[in-house]
Amino acid sequence: MDILIEATKHFEQDLASLSEDEQAVTVECINDFADRFSTQETGADPEFHLLPDLNGYDSSLYKLRVAPTLRVILTVDEDPIFGQVVFTLLRVISRADCDRAYRAVAQSLYEDLLHPDRETAQAS
Repeated sequence: MDILIEATKHFEQDLASLSEDEQAVTVECINDFADRFSTQETGADPEFHLLPDLNGYDSSLYKLRVAPTLRVILTVDEDPIFGQVVFTLLRVISRADCDRAYRAVAQSLYEDLLHPDRETAQAS
């Protein structure tokens, strides 16, 4: 399967705030991971973790360790119609900020799943 890598504005801003060395390590790690993923060598990858489920639903949010102090939050979605896997790079953050950033990303992506008791407004 082909790998398509997309980056969000937040990811690009986060990456730009890193040192040149950190940027290079991050990009290299993502590319190496994409190569391993395309050959199905990521099953037990200790650097790649599915983030917790959302009220019993599966999430496509993952955390990738790119350095001892840096993590990338991304989604991984298979697109069988086009025969590709899409990585969407959402954030690159410090390990210390990972949980907070994950909650913010999950909130924005899965608000309806995280708050099923809220009613949606009807458009008239």
